[in-house]
Parts: sequence; C-alpha cells; structure tokens
Amino acid sequence: MEQITPTLWINDGKIEEAADFYCSLFENSRITGSNDYGPDAGDYAGQKMVIRLELQGKPYVLINGGDTSFTANESVSFAVGCDSQEEIDRLWDALVEGGEPSACGWLKDRFGFSWQVTPTALYKMMDDSDPEKVQRVTAAFMQVYGRAFDIAELEAAFDGRS
Repeated sequence: MEQITPTLWINDGKIEEAADFYCSLFENSRITGSNDYGPDAGDYAGQKMVIRLELQGKPYVLINGGDTSFTANESVSFAVGCDSQEEIDRLWDALVEGGEPSACGWLKDRFGFSWQVTPTALYKMMDDSDPEKVQRVTAAFMQVYGRAFDIAELEAAFDGRS
C-alpha cells in the first residue's frame, strides 16, 4: 500500500520559509525535493510550486498555493509528544512565535497550522486505570490557556497534590 503523506497549503509565497522552519525544529528532518512553477504560471513563474520534506523521517509536501481563500483551521492539527519540559518549551516557543496560543496546549503557528505540543507523560496519565486521577489531570490540562504545558503541574494534579 502507498504511504499517506500530509500536504500543507502555504499561502503568500512563504513555502521556502515554511520548509526551512519546520525542518529546523525537528531532528531527522530535511528537504527531499522541489518543483518550480513553469513559465506559463503568470505571477508564480519561477517560484517553488511544491517542496517535499521529511519531518522526523515522515514525508510531507508543501504546496505554494497562493489562493488565500484556502486556510488551515483547527479541524486538523499536528500532535507532538515531548519527553521533557525543555523539549515542550523549545517547540512551543518556536511554533507560537508569530502565531497564536490557544487552549489545552494547542497553538497556531505563523503559517496558520494548529499544533498540540503535549508531554508524553500526559498520554500515560490519561491511560491510567484510576478514573479520579484521570479526572484531576483532565481538569488541570483544560485550564491551560495561552501557554505551554507544565509537566510538574500536570503530575501534581494527577497525584492529587494541587
């Protein structure tokens, strides 16, 4: 079976900026190829039409769409599980710069795409067999707005220390 590849529509001719930005954030990431618009593409002639890249070894395609009537929204997001507070803070700060923070560890980046920068510890807490612990940590993460998750804060809620 063929691999499924997310394709992101980048507006305003910022396709190369977006490719470089995303590749700079994640290990094992690189641009794998590109194609330019041909001479008959009007204002787009000579610009990058498509950039293919890998983020953490997974394929993505960026399209220089230009048509601003197509915009990203929260119905699709990228979840990034982070093992440390330092990783959460680094990614959150980089992704939210020029973008917009939101609720529950979500943010929109400067290209309009939604991200969930989430501690992997939260996944484990949410899978716990004790419903009271799960309820406490859920209530805690639902209160996070406009900032990155704090692992210690979530653990305290989970353990009933907050």
